[in-house]
Amino acid sequence: MCLIAFGWKVLTDTPLVLAANRDEFYRRPTAAAGFWQEHPAMLAGRDLEAGGTWMGVTRSGRFAAVTNFRDPAQTARAARSRGELAVNFLTGETTPEDYLRPLAAAGDDYAGFNLLVGTVEELWYYSNRLGDEPARPLPPGIYGLSNERLDTPWPKLLRARSRLAALIDAGTLDHDALQAAVADRSLAPEHALHPSEHGARMDRRLSAQFIVTPDYGTRATTTLSMQRAGNGAETTIAWRETRFDHSGQPAGRTDYRFRAALSPGGRG
Repeated sequence: MCLIAFGWKVLTDTPLVLAANRDEFYRRPTAAAGFWQEHPAMLAGRDLEAGGTWMGVTRSGRFAAVTNFRDPAQTARAARSRGELAVNFLTGETTPEDYLRPLAAAGDDYAGFNLLVGTVEELWYYSNRLGDEPARPLPPGIYGLSNERLDTPWPKLLRARSRLAALIDAGTLDHDALQAAVADRSLAPEHALHPSEHGARMDRRLSAQFIVTPDYGTRATTTLSMQRAGNGAETTIAWRETRFDHSGQPAGRTDYRFRAALSPGGRG
């Protein structure tokens, strides 16, 4: 399970603002977010088991995030890791549209996924579990993504989206406030769960925004903003990753702040 709440172009000077939880088994080895030695322009955490990432940005303003699509009917191990989807976009130069187009033909190579890819100018969404629905650009708005389709009204997603909207309205976009928007550890009432949560036979403990169980839980929270200055000619990226141990206590934090060196036209 994962949770991403993000505002896309709802503020003139902030194309993207985001708060996200990465939930994973504690036994799965992970490296903290940093710039990769083999890809020095890419900032991302690293899954040390399969080699990919769940979220990252680059010094040219590219962004990508992937979540699992929970589908009990399709649990067979896939040929390729979903984490490579984010890495391949971040380390490439194609537009989001051109990157996503061939994935429709290769979707069966991966287990179910939701994928966000973009630059400071455009943000696209695609899932390989939505039949023939094509990749699509997102209009300005406040969105939530977990382990079903974009904006599926799971209680924790609705809370995150509402809290992010309140922060945006108040102009409170610092890392601490953003992190709090996805930090709720309370469980959703059984009657409030969405039909897809019942259909996926989810453990009710997974209905919390921030998950703590003995073997599985929220391993990290990432907060991110892309802010423009200088008549839009400069974009500053602010990133924070806060990591947690198996008891849900903070176990480390990494902060980065840098100017994106945008390519001509600002396409990243």
